[in-house]
Amino acid sequence: MRVGVVGATGFVGRSLVAALVARGDAVVAFSRDPARARRALPNGVEARSLDEITAEVVGALDAVVNLAGEPVGAKRWDDAYRAAIRESRVRTTRRVVDAIGAAERRPKVLVNASAVGFYGPRGDEEVTESAPPGDDFLAGVCRDWEREAERVAEFGVREVRPRIGVVLGEAGGSLEKMLLPFKLFVGGPVGNGRQWFPWVHLDDVVGAITWALDHDDLRGAVNVTAPEPVRYARFAEALGRRLRRPSWLPVPGFALRLALGPMAEVVVTGQRAVPAALLASGYPFKYPRLDGALAQAV
Repeated sequence: MRVGVVGATGFVGRSLVAALVARGDAVVAFSRDPARARRALPNGVEARSLDEITAEVVGALDAVVNLAGEPVGAKRWDDAYRAAIRESRVRTTRRVVDAIGAAERRPKVLVNASAVGFYGPRGDEEVTESAPPGDDFLAGVCRDWEREAERVAEFGVREVRPRIGVVLGEAGGSLEKMLLPFKLFVGGPVGNGRQWFPWVHLDDVVGAITWALDHDDLRGAVNVTAPEPVRYARFAEALGRRLRRPSWLPVPGFALRLALGPMAEVVVTGQRAVPAALLASGYPFKYPRLDGALAQAV
């Protein structure tokens, strides 16, 4: 299979490209910096710029995976960064779908990333893919992002929208930011710790995406979260135990809001998201339980 990966040098993208190459797929990596992509990705990967997402180039692909988007947790959300979070996702997806629509020969499938932020804060409600979107900023971004991806069905192309949870893995992602307070003996639950934490191991994000590429019966929204979500207090306890550090010191919600601004809502609220579609399709999770995931990732 010849697979185009947009956002190939990101935390998930690098692991996905490596997995695709390992199983024998040819990969075309689309990146804002093709030279950096060539250095970062395995030998044999063809690196192209985002401007080369054209009908001609996309028409030579069997599948496209779009992971592009400014990191949500990279900095405080001022107005400019809110716009960057939204436009980097919506605009890139629009470009991908427009190129597919204009191609004479079209890929068979588009796997276009989204996030569990689609649902907004849900309290203790168990959230499957049938739940409606929330009404906060990130939910609005995800809703607009997914609408662009859904257009590809008009061209007879199967579309899958993985709504990805908080990704745990080595050397990057959310976990890297969480480790420092614990290593300094000041780690612990955020707020009251009762909010749900929709975690997923990096290997299962990659596994779910390749599963979606290979299984024609999987389409539409797909929660990419572990089968057993936990409350944040349970996550903090497990991480502290893994690091042999205390995990009892809570971080007050007001302090987090002061430090992070509106982005703090992502941390102090959560979703009890469950991967109903993946489980129904038979996907075998590599890390269904938190302790095993942390044992590998930390």
